[in-house]
Amino acid sequence: MTDAGPLPVELARASVFLDFDGTISVADTGVHLLERLVGDAWHGLEALYQSGEIGSRECVVRQWGLLPTFDEEVLRAVAAEIPLDAHVEGLVTGLLAAGAEVTIVSDGFGFPATALGAVVGVPVMTATVDWGTGALSFPFADLSCPCARCGTCKQRPLRAAAARGRTTIFVGDGTSDQKAAVLADVLFAKDALARWCAAGALAHHPFASLGDVAAALGLVA
Repeated sequence: MTDAGPLPVELARASVFLDFDGTISVADTGVHLLERLVGDAWHGLEALYQSGEIGSRECVVRQWGLLPTFDEEVLRAVAAEIPLDAHVEGLVTGLLAAGAEVTIVSDGFGFPATALGAVVGVPVMTATVDWGTGALSFPFADLSCPCARCGTCKQRPLRAAAARGRTTIFVGDGTSDQKAAVLADVLFAKDALARWCAAGALAHHPFASLGDVAAALGLVA
């Protein structure tokens, strides 16, 4: 919660977008999968992404190809080793009860975020895995975007919500959240995203857990 109390946000008119990896999950599930099942081979691809030489979609596809994509059971079990923020269900429940729209947006491998969305009953925008073939697809890429390199475009849903007159709230932690961060009416940021915001003087509310986000919005999670 801010020193002045809850933020003056009318949640019934708000659209809330929650990043998954490192925001809802306490650490990046994609990184964990790669570290556990691949070793060091993925680091070069990550370096290319962080430097801007390749976009997130190319990075995710190439990193996914390093994993045993034929083994759904192993991938789900390893991803599940990363716990979720203890406040996520309370936050989502409180937001929905207040009339807010809630969407999970993830530019990762997708399946852990999709599983959570089914549990808490909110839509998820992320990559899709065909477990029969192991192929990864990107139904929420936006090839008309000036960037057009993301696996899941996080700007597009914020722009659409704003066009409907909604107050946009974004909660994130990393590099893939930067493009959405600059569009949000209210931004919650931690870790690398918070450092990026501070370096660029982008207004944001730092948080350590989703309980902090709930408190700042006047909710109990």
